[in-house]
Amino acid sequence: MTRKVYVGLSGGVDSSLTAALLKEQGYDVTAVYMKNWTRDLPGFICPWQEDFKDAKRVAVDLGIPIKVYDFESQYRKYVVDYLISGYQKGITPNPDIICNQEIKFKLFLNAAFEDGAELIATGHYSIVKDGRLYRAKDKNKDQSYFLYRISPLALKRTIMPVGEMTKPAVRAEARKRGLITADKKDSQGICFIGSVGIKDFLIAELGPQKPGDIIGDGGQVIGRHDGAIFYTIGQRHGLNVGGGLPYYVTHKDMVANKVYVTTKLDNPDLWSRDIKLVNFHWTGEAADISGVSLSAITRYRAKDAACRLSVKGDKAVLSLDEAARAVTPGQSAVIYGGDLVIGGGIISS
Repeated sequence: MTRKVYVGLSGGVDSSLTAALLKEQGYDVTAVYMKNWTRDLPGFICPWQEDFKDAKRVAVDLGIPIKVYDFESQYRKYVVDYLISGYQKGITPNPDIICNQEIKFKLFLNAAFEDGAELIATGHYSIVKDGRLYRAKDKNKDQSYFLYRISPLALKRTIMPVGEMTKPAVRAEARKRGLITADKKDSQGICFIGSVGIKDFLIAELGPQKPGDIIGDGGQVIGRHDGAIFYTIGQRHGLNVGGGLPYYVTHKDMVANKVYVTTKLDNPDLWSRDIKLVNFHWTGEAADISGVSLSAITRYRAKDAACRLSVKGDKAVLSLDEAARAVTPGQSAVIYGGDLVIGGGIISS
């Protein structure tokens, strides 16, 4: 019996080839365009209409039906409001991780199943095998960092075909099939605001923020900032503190509205070895990690760091063999056993 799969078709090359490959493999394929965000921002025209047009064209060319799932209100609640709330608290949240957790692998998954699907598929660069998540073949494109919070149910019923391919191979296979998205540029920036800077987005949402002092190594005021929420740990650019060595943000005091900086790369405030994690999530089933060589990354595309992990309920302590720079509250630390994603959590202050 042919298995029915719903493919999240975004209008990009990766999901387009995903749909084409699954049809060639004999699946009963239905395309779904998720309408998550349609709002234009200052200096940025939301490309959703163009993306939807490309998705429809790909579906027509492949001879598969396409549906639209409108998740805009849920996306605002779970992803956009989460981002804004995090910055207001002084942390630096990762909306792409929450989008995958709440929208693509929960709302889409559930809606597809209610619609008769047996499986879902996406164009993510990761590998799903036997209900476990692994890094992609193309390590430069690997997206497992953003996927570690999806549920065991989703992993058991998800296909990610391009995870076994490199990006150049994906484009080559798309060209071979005449897909109109074969040479379409990848989207950049935060998932829903594209090339708009996070500062511009926050100002559009919250208005101008209260200025405050920038404090240097000796406790002296060395400049002024235009809102502590705009700054993140380790940040170097955009401080407008002139002269001499570059400054790096070490921490913030949201109550006093102060941003603390240093010129010293060996400043202990810039480095972390024991990292507290909250909302810890096992990727797949909870794993027995005794005797397993673990590594962690504390931000997307960071280098693997050998580590140890202690988990109690939804809290954990990640102990790195070597201290990492600019570990940022609100971001995620993701733990691996080789290429297998073990789990991860939100970095806490």
